[in-house]
Amino acid sequence: MSILTVMEQHGGAWNRMSFETLAAAQQLARELNTTASAAVLGQGIEALAGELASKQLEKIYLVEHDLLHEYTPDGYTLALRQLLAQVNPEYVLLPHTYQVRDFLPKLATALGTVAVSDVVAHRVDGGALVLVRQMFQGKVNSDVRFTGAAPHFASLQAGAYRADQLMEGSAAVEKFTPAMAAGDVRTRPQERFRESARVVDLSAAELIVAVGRGIKDADNIALIQELANVMGAELAASRPICDAGWLPMERQVGSSGQTVGPKMYMAIGISGAIQHLVGMKGSRTIVAINKDPNAPIFEVADYGIVGDLFQVVPELIEAFKKAK
Repeated sequence: MSILTVMEQHGGAWNRMSFETLAAAQQLARELNTTASAAVLGQGIEALAGELASKQLEKIYLVEHDLLHEYTPDGYTLALRQLLAQVNPEYVLLPHTYQVRDFLPKLATALGTVAVSDVVAHRVDGGALVLVRQMFQGKVNSDVRFTGAAPHFASLQAGAYRADQLMEGSAAVEKFTPAMAAGDVRTRPQERFRESARVVDLSAAELIVAVGRGIKDADNIALIQELANVMGAELAASRPICDAGWLPMERQVGSSGQTVGPKMYMAIGISGAIQHLVGMKGSRTIVAINKDPNAPIFEVADYGIVGDLFQVVPELIEAFKKAK
């Protein structure tokens, strides 16, 4: 039994979700008493493999070929099929990105198996791995167990695991060159999908104050902006606020917005729908302010304040001013 993480990179830059997935692989390896390795695909990516060599892993597979210079579902599927035949892992973990959603069903089908997508948690029950997925917009959790022959595939939701828990160590790098010809790649790379142009990079913010529908009116956004200013934080929002045009789309956090992982995330007037939680639950500390004590946001919050935001926020502003 072993675990393989397929990392994602674009033009020599990592997708940050890859390291969340790698941290999950390390955790599963400890709980299942097995080893974890990682694979990175591309061309001219020796430096990326070198970065992974400083992590606590069994091995790094550097999968290189000229036809992997740019992502194509044909190229990735063919290369990974050959790698998996050599490595023979029990579990293959991937970040739940647009790219993975494109090629993973093709890869799993080619191997006569299935993939469990959008995993939010796991547990080990009697030595067997149980994956947790959310259904009906987060209202129901479902447990999924693998049957049949390996490899077993799973893609992990953004923020489900924390990249800052990744353990350092050392690992050997092994180069793997798949057998590929130009005729094997039928698709031609196009411009990579982007959800929206991002003037504001919330993923780089250490402090974020986010506002939801509890703010009631666009004019009240100024109150939350004042709190963000006095805290030295970036202002963000849930989707309804951006859909209404109260804040620009680049301020949106969630499944169709930005994924963030600040030191502190303050959610004000946000109920905690799964679409929003996807984008922020990887935050180190989550503070929630909501007048509904049963709001789902409190299930992921480290600190919760049940109260009217129009009373709580002014007091917080004054407290921060005095502290400064």
